[in-house]
Amino acid sequence: MQCGYPRFFIAKPINHLAQAIVRQYGTPGSEKAMLFPTHSCGARCVEFFRRQLPQADLSNVRILDFVPHPEKTPSAQSKRVLPRVTAVVYPEELWPTAKAFWQHTGEGISSRQADFCKRAFDDGSMVESGSVSPSGTPRLSKGPRRYQKHVSVDLGVPRGTNGHVNGHVNGDSRVVDDGGAPDSAQFVEERYGRNLDVAFAAQARLAIRKRIAGSLSANEELPLSLDKAPDAGATNERSRDVPGFSVDDVYLYPMGMNAIFHAHRSLMLAKGELPSVMFGFPYVDTLKVLERFGPGTQFYGFGSAEELDELEQRLKAGEKYLSLFCEFPGNPLLRTPDLKRIRALADKYDFAVVVDETIGNFLNVHVLPYADVVVSSLTKVFSGDSNVMGGSTILNPQSQYYTAMKHVFETEYEDKHFAEDSIYLERNSRDFITRTHRINHNGEVVADILRSHPAVKQVNYPKHSPTKHHYDACKLPTGGYGGLLSATFHRMEDAQVFYDHLQTEKGPSLGTNFTLSSPFVILAHYNELEWAAKYGCDATLVRFSIGLEDTEVLRRVFESALSAIPKAGGV
Repeated sequence: MQCGYPRFFIAKPINHLAQAIVRQYGTPGSEKAMLFPTHSCGARCVEFFRRQLPQADLSNVRILDFVPHPEKTPSAQSKRVLPRVTAVVYPEELWPTAKAFWQHTGEGISSRQADFCKRAFDDGSMVESGSVSPSGTPRLSKGPRRYQKHVSVDLGVPRGTNGHVNGHVNGDSRVVDDGGAPDSAQFVEERYGRNLDVAFAAQARLAIRKRIAGSLSANEELPLSLDKAPDAGATNERSRDVPGFSVDDVYLYPMGMNAIFHAHRSLMLAKGELPSVMFGFPYVDTLKVLERFGPGTQFYGFGSAEELDELEQRLKAGEKYLSLFCEFPGNPLLRTPDLKRIRALADKYDFAVVVDETIGNFLNVHVLPYADVVVSSLTKVFSGDSNVMGGSTILNPQSQYYTAMKHVFETEYEDKHFAEDSIYLERNSRDFITRTHRINHNGEVVADILRSHPAVKQVNYPKHSPTKHHYDACKLPTGGYGGLLSATFHRMEDAQVFYDHLQTEKGPSLGTNFTLSSPFVILAHYNELEWAAKYGCDATLVRFSIGLEDTEVLRRVFESALSAIPKAGGV
């Protein structure tokens, strides 16, 4: 296997840089390196080793910080994004534990940051900090031509600043639109080379955060869109229904799992370490974070009213919990939790509610009034183009934990989203609204096609779920039911024939602009199929992330695959 999903499979550019560091600073053949954007991420990796492997000899585990070479970083470039990376060098027998930390937490660097830092490492402009006096901030590299405008991110932003670098920059940072519709080939290298200004990065981050906050919906170039007055349209429910909410309550992360990991970590720092509740069958790594980073979790895999009854009895009996995590709706069964009842229990028994709105997305549903923290993966439909990762966390200013959480974020938060990744993400998300509406429509059509075939056992989609009323309670007037759905089959043979004949892209992600299908349960729970089946995740389950294709084309593709199933199957 040559490549795979970024957190499950470490990308080649990251491996190349890690191997180069081991060749120079370690022992090839007996040591490996895991790469992180900051020293504190590396320190958390080492702490994970200590907790997971208390008997292991960790004397050879070390953290190396790589910084810009002062003699190759003239002062004239002091406002440019510069190369920085932290390497944890460790004995290769610790690889499974290092990989688990990388996968569960999302703390690792992106492939773009690895590419950029590898060039700097090779030409000597990035060196190990012990060999020079500390200096500088970070720098940047190439990317597609479709992103040909001023945007970006500064890796040198100190903790607690939430990406603010004296606000967004106007005047000299503006560029003239040179026309054309950029596609995706040479953008950053052509436009900026290796000299990306941190001010452009700050603009991109601010635009992304405003889009998430609901105060920016214009599909326009930066910084022009930042200067417009907030829209009064359907994306402003957050600021209208949650008094005090602003863009300053939105925080960016390198990926969605990193947002989830830090939401959990920040709550432990704010409230103390207590067990958490995972309510509903979740994405695999969310449960792992709650189980492996802290005192453990109470898992309610069905997300049912009966399980809420059981939780309430535990709470009445005096059990204490830090938080309840849930997805809205869940992945891959698309069941929706009863947020109103969960909120009432949280207020009565003093635990935080963390809602992952990735699948619903904030253009379809409004969950912030019921949550203390809202997390999301921006890698999915917010980006759509499958060429960048990102995550976000929103703090609810009406939460009883808001002040404590803000204090934690002021001291602990690091904006680690790499500059070039921010450019891509901002550019991709400009048409988020129109894409969401089209995906909603296509998703409903495909769900109806699948529901009509006798070989299909069940279609999981919020519109047709027994939990639809919980979804509708948070559904916006202009919102839909999203583009994620799944189907199970009466016979494994039918599922195999259907999947083999389905002419869509195949892969493990979701929220892509193109339709993507995967045998999700087999991929995500291959070593625990019986356990997954207990919660309704049948091994025949195929998950679909519906894209922007012409609706009639999608109809023909799905009907053709269903017609390939032998007539005797599924009855």
